[in-house]
This record gives sequence, C-alpha cells and structure tokens, in this order.
Amino acid sequence: MADLLVRGIDDELVRALKERAGIHGRSAEAEHREILASALQRPRRKSFAQVLAAMPDVGLDADFERAEAIEKPSRVFD
Repeated sequence: MADLLVRGIDDELVRALKERAGIHGRSAEAEHREILASALQRPRRKSFAQVLAAMPDVGLDADFERAEAIEKPSRVFD
C-alpha cells in the first residue's frame, strides 16, 4: 500500500477533519482515508434490469399508442 503526504493544509480543515474523525470514532488518518475512498471510488454500475425497475410509472400504455393520421400529410418538398 502506498503512503500519501499532504502538505500545506489549512488549520481549520485539519480541525474539521479531527472533529469528523472523533464523531465517527476513527483516527484523523483513518477518516482521511475514508474521505478519499468515498470521493474517488466509482459507483457500481447498475444492471439493465435495475435501470428498468427504477423507471417511474408515467401513465397507461394507451397513452403511448401511435395515433393514425386521418388525412395524409401535405407534400412539402414537391
């Protein structure tokens, strides 16, 4: 595993990091690792089935039926 050294951090950020670490019961170093991991890890891709299942119900199937034209459209490019 690699080491990461970050220099020149504002004192207020360090204080906030230590405070957040205390809230989560971790060391400042462990909190820093958790923040980096959550910010940089890519989310797991959803399957096609999960995407379909997440689509909202937006109406009845009849709402999306193709309406047949009563008259033929005019020929615009003749």
